[in-house]
Amino acid sequence: MLELSQGSLIRRGDEAYEQVRLDAVWNERKPARHPDVIVLAENEQDVVAAVRLARREGLIIGIRSGGHSWVGNGVRDGGMLLDLSRLQEISVDPVARTAAVQPAAKGPALVEAVEPHGLFFPTGHAPTVGIGGFVLGGGYGWNSRRLGPACLSIEAIDVVLADGTLVHATDASHPELLWAARGSGPGFFGVVTRFHLRLHERPRRILRTVHSYPLELRDEVLAWAYDTLESLSPAVEFSAKVGWGSGGLPPGGHSAPGPHRKTVSITATAFSETGDNLLAPLEDAPFRDRAVRAVVAQDTTMAELYDAADRLTPAGMRWALDGIWADGPVQRILAAAGPLFDSIPDTTSHVLWMLWGHHPERADACWSSQAKVYLSPNAGWTDPAEDLAHERWAHGELAAIQHLSKGLQFSDNNLADRFDHGLSPSNAARLEEIRAAYDPEGLFRTYMTAGESTTAYAAAAPARTH
Repeated sequence: MLELSQGSLIRRGDEAYEQVRLDAVWNERKPARHPDVIVLAENEQDVVAAVRLARREGLIIGIRSGGHSWVGNGVRDGGMLLDLSRLQEISVDPVARTAAVQPAAKGPALVEAVEPHGLFFPTGHAPTVGIGGFVLGGGYGWNSRRLGPACLSIEAIDVVLADGTLVHATDASHPELLWAARGSGPGFFGVVTRFHLRLHERPRRILRTVHSYPLELRDEVLAWAYDTLESLSPAVEFSAKVGWGSGGLPPGGHSAPGPHRKTVSITATAFSETGDNLLAPLEDAPFRDRAVRAVVAQDTTMAELYDAADRLTPAGMRWALDGIWADGPVQRILAAAGPLFDSIPDTTSHVLWMLWGHHPERADACWSSQAKVYLSPNAGWTDPAEDLAHERWAHGELAAIQHLSKGLQFSDNNLADRFDHGLSPSNAARLEEIRAAYDPEGLFRTYMTAGESTTAYAAAAPARTH
């Protein structure tokens, strides 16, 4: 019988328990959920042993890959928290153009490992995003408009199943497992210990344009960006932000609108294969002469892109995020979202208007919820006494425009506070059929529900129905 590594099994009541539980959540807003057992896996053998232990003791398993899950999805009441944050190995096969990546590896480490071979992978935007949760949940990363969600680059997985066996799953050997791994997010019913990822050609040049405009231009800027998307190359990642500060512009060297002035900013990042400037259309915006700050087609690096994303949602704060996919007439979206934009809290909070388009679905992937724009409120604050107000803003304002929703991204999921679908109805139904075959006893936790929420907003608000 496999045994766990010394010191990696912590039970509730042990001296180390509370600190390990808190450390399992990147967000400073920690959930009041308490697993009975926490396992800090050191290797794949520990994962196998942990799953077998959970079966013996009747413990339901929640999984933490090691990144910055806003809601701490793996931390649940009772059962086992299987923490994979120490599994960070990366190996690259430049000939096959693949990488074998453990779930807690972060985007910068993967990019650094593949870059010398002229290769690239669409990692998460922030440097704190772990590969595991990101890829399983779909994975809208750097250059995903062209390369597709990261889950579509999964070629195989090493996964510990509910019966405690470790298998190497491919489209040939376990097609339904691979289908589910490509997009089911926190509803996946196994422990992936290694992702085998297809790599892509490294862009020859990365250029970035950022314009920051006065807030009174908000709807005009957002509508123009929405309507301009189709004229841009798929190699251009395009988004806007409404909130406080300068919209993620590089620090220094420019006149700034100041940290206490709301602005609307547009950001475009071009991952050019030819070296051409793909960002020129942004300079033709009809309001271009009213920019209060701008960087135009500036050469940049992945390290600088990670830094900009990190400054947008820095560690050490309390965060509540949500989001919906939406499409249709832009004025309809803007009219419905007006109260959300008008009530952005006076902190680092902001709303993202992410124009990631509509990547074609694939028959071999369950990933399926998407639309032209992802509308995402990001509430960031420091005072625990303000939790209720910020949670109500992040989730409540979106609940009021639920009729616009084409679904959510699992990376921002908080189904306990505002239920929405992350998969199409047909794919969600198929996922449950496959789960029943691979995990008939329900050993692995699935998506959170309202009954598992512990935020102040959920506790204070009326119960929601699904």
